[in-house]
Amino acid sequence: MIGIVNYGAGNIFSLTAALVRCNLPYGMINEPADFDKYERIIIPGVGHAGAAMQKLRDSGLAEAIPSLTKPVLGICVGMQLLTSFSEEGGAAMLGIFPMRTLHFQQRISEKVPHMGWNTTQIRHDNRLFDGIADNTYFYFVHSFFIEFQEEFTASSTTYGVEYAASIHKKNFYGVQFHPEKSGPAGEQLLLNFATL
Repeated sequence: MIGIVNYGAGNIFSLTAALVRCNLPYGMINEPADFDKYERIIIPGVGHAGAAMQKLRDSGLAEAIPSLTKPVLGICVGMQLLTSFSEEGGAAMLGIFPMRTLHFQQRISEKVPHMGWNTTQIRHDNRLFDGIADNTYFYFVHSFFIEFQEEFTASSTTYGVEYAASIHKKNFYGVQFHPEKSGPAGEQLLLNFATL
């Protein structure tokens, strides 16, 4: 069973629809005690990282997440929450990855937000990408990005600047793109996560 951290994020429906397509059972995590019910955890996210972090704190979930030892996957803002700091709201995040979430504005000449299909380059052998070819297209929608850092970057994407499209550290994983909106490759990634 996959537990979805329910803190008011905007993409719960598209995520749960993808899990249904993949025949992956799921439930909602509303309070810290709920983490014990599930083998794997997904932190979804659409919206403002600073506001999302505050919701996690208010619910008591923020304190529990860093101590989890089961596989955790952050998606989009959910991935940014795993970093140490976000320029969105100038807020401290969960601090699991010593990386910063930065704004594209004033760093690139391309249109912001970065929206649409883009390729990802696999940087390290990672079980999240089993059966997924290098340079596969995934669907992105974001104005903030996580700075590239070789040690923790599982795959990278270039949009004006090279940045971390996915990250990995121990049992924590994050993807900037939306696997639930990325067709067969995205569904393969969710299936891979379900077998970690």
